[in-house]
Amino acid sequence: MKIGDLKAGASNVDVEGTITEKKEPREVITKFGKRLQVADAVLSDDSGSITLSLWNEDAEKLSVGDKVKVSNGYVGEFRGSPQLSSGKYGKIEKL
Repeated sequence: MKIGDLKAGASNVDVEGTITEKKEPREVITKFGKRLQVADAVLSDDSGSITLSLWNEDAEKLSVGDKVKVSNGYVGEFRGSPQLSSGKYGKIEKL
């Protein structure tokens, strides 16, 4: 699947791309009171780009320029823009 084909609400997404931007990780507290680290990144391929949420260890180990594969991810929407995440059951691996 290509990044340009991703739409909010898509699930079981498998996509590859390169991290072209990454913000510093920040701490968030979930509605269950759990503290997590999250960093917003931009994942790009030849068809487009999408915001990628990097959680916990992914926020630390991945950097700009890394080629990654998102397996079993989902596309949500945040402030009107589609946002890709690995979620609870997916994974992000560095290629």
